[in-house]
Formats: sequence, structure tokens, C-alpha cells
Amino acid sequence: MDDIEQPQIYLITPPAFDLETYPDVLAQVLDSTDIACLRLDMASKDEGDVSRAADTLREVAHARDVALVITDHVLMVERLGLDGVHLTDGARTVRFARKTLGADAIVGSFCGSLRHDGLSAGESGADYVSFGPVGATPLGDGTVADADLFQWWSDVVEVPVVAEGGLTPALIASLAPITDFFGIGDEIWSTDNPQASLADLIAAMG
Repeated sequence: MDDIEQPQIYLITPPAFDLETYPDVLAQVLDSTDIACLRLDMASKDEGDVSRAADTLREVAHARDVALVITDHVLMVERLGLDGVHLTDGARTVRFARKTLGADAIVGSFCGSLRHDGLSAGESGADYVSFGPVGATPLGDGTVADADLFQWWSDVVEVPVVAEGGLTPALIASLAPITDFFGIGDEIWSTDNPQASLADLIAAMG
């Protein structure tokens, strides 16, 4: 990739998992390769469930010097000792999150395939912007964040960018020169061997 650094791995938890078994699986994955960040991305809106999961995964992540962010729950970040928040509403709450959590917290913003939302999020103080899905998926409305968006972003904008959603080895190979992070979740957790599946995806970067 001619002097371009290889993208880093941004790991995303499953929307639901067994707290008895998942932490060990996660630990094995974190031990197998360098992970830049872990995102707790739970479907549950139950405060107790989210808190217990965050407490458990924080110990696993922080023991390995991996930052842990949580999806959307800005007001839980400090109480749970997390490193930041991943927002799913584009640029709308980036300023609020930054003001609430301070300059040192990680604030990321998922912007779908919308270039304007990404720019607004960056201007509002986001540490990174995430676009996706990059591959075909039955989720959402079928809109895909294509390679042209990542190429433009890498040429024009300095805010780091994450490619996530529907990743395949072929997509990873094509996007590796033009993204800073790959957001990887279901691509590995839905397989029998997440550690090996992640290794295969990393190998596709070239």
C-alpha cells in the first residue's frame, strides 16, 4: 500500500451476548491481534444489563490497554468508567457529547453514507466518523457507503474514518488504502471461530 499505514481494527460487540462466556471469547480475540478500540453496541435498553456488560468488558479491554466506548449512552460513560461514546444520529449530538464528556473522551459519529453529516460531525468535535454499511446487508434501507465516499474523505478530510457493516475480504482489500479503521463485529461473532475469522479479514488488507 505504498507508505500508507494499514488500517486499524475497531471491534464491535454483538447486540446480545452471554456474560458467562463472551468475555473469554473477547479476551482471546483481543490477545490475538492489536485492537484500536472496542465498542459496546448492545440492543438492550435495560440500564442494569448495559451496566453489567460494561463493567465486565471494561475489565477485559482495559487489562489489554484497549479503549472501550459505548453506543449512544452519553450519560453512562463517566459513571461506568468508559473511554467515550459512539453516536448513531450523525452530527446531532456530537457537541452535547463533547461538552458533557470533556476534551479527553472519545466521541465518534456514525453518519451512514452522508458526506455532509460526516463533515458536520467532524466540525462539531468528533474524533472519528463512521460510514456504512459498506457491503450489502438486509438491515437499513439498502443504502451503501461506497468506495467513492471513502476516497473523497481520505483525499479531503483529516478526521479519521471507519468503514463498517457488511464487510467481506474483497471489500476490505479495496477499502484498505482509503480508510483508517475497519469496524468489525458480526463478521466474526457469527462464525464458529471469531479469532480465525478476524485473522482472515486482516490478511485481506494485503
